[in-house]
Amino acid sequence: MIDKHRRGLFFGGTIGALGLSHRGAAAVAPIRPPALRPGDVVRIVSPAYPGDDRLARGQAVLEQMGLVVEYGAHVYACNGYLAGTDEQRLDDLNTAFRDPSVRAVIASRGGYGTQRIIDRVDVAAVRADPKVFLGFSDLTVLHSRLWREARLISFYGPVAAWADARTGPASLRSLRDALMTSSDIVLTRDPTEPSAAVRVDGVASGPLIGGNLTMIASDVGTDSLPDLDGAILIFEDVNEPPYRYDRMLTQLIRSGALDGVAGVAIGQLTDATGTPSAATVIAERLIPLNVPVLGGLRIGHGPGHLTVPIGAHATIDAAAGTLTVEAGVTT
Repeated sequence: MIDKHRRGLFFGGTIGALGLSHRGAAAVAPIRPPALRPGDVVRIVSPAYPGDDRLARGQAVLEQMGLVVEYGAHVYACNGYLAGTDEQRLDDLNTAFRDPSVRAVIASRGGYGTQRIIDRVDVAAVRADPKVFLGFSDLTVLHSRLWREARLISFYGPVAAWADARTGPASLRSLRDALMTSSDIVLTRDPTEPSAAVRVDGVASGPLIGGNLTMIASDVGTDSLPDLDGAILIFEDVNEPPYRYDRMLTQLIRSGALDGVAGVAIGQLTDATGTPSAATVIAERLIPLNVPVLGGLRIGHGPGHLTVPIGAHATIDAAAGTLTVEAGVTT
């Protein structure tokens, strides 16, 4: 039995203290893409689900930032639930990564499908010409691949299918700051987020790795799952009942993927219904790791989705309720 006070658990009102995590950070040399500037070309592609009518609003948002928007040839293609065939989606993605005029590659939507093409992404082109990649949810596997194979810092943030009801002014400011400035990014715990109920006090630093929990767990046993030794794992999810959070975290624990993790940052647990709560089962699985844990971050499928650079050096201070991430771009 873990002494909750000694481990620094904050869950349902219990607060303790956990000292600075000294786990060895992964020895990495991250590649930061150049910051976007007005006049830069960004290309929207669909590695998973096809684009929809929300892309018009997304294009307007990107143009408001001074960017020039292009579309991959198969953004709106339909092949069942996918945006065209695997070859078409892969070709759009690789063409964008290879085109020197394109300075950012932005996913139109998430959904499902990126895993089917991930092993044929042209990582050599990514290394030769680093550029911004933006997406979330299903695109987690691509963030992981870009980090593991190219050490490219990429951006976990809103897709081009923009919905003002979910991604309002705060989301736009966060996106602009992450892609166009060299300022550190500071996220503060939002007590209204369900995951805010999970906290293990302490401070930990390391590269910020992760994304959607379903996609992270699905990567176990593949060559896309990044090494989490010394990393800050960040995760979020949508439409998952509590037992699935339990199952996914248990899979990561049993596989050894979390053995060396330095800390955990938890984003939005959107539409997670059931009892016990998702926060309850997450706390139960994470407390034994004996590392700092900070929930309540507005990252994910809920309102106010903010943007963070995956692979950038990050520090969580659970007692202060902050996640600080170094800039993911160079200026």
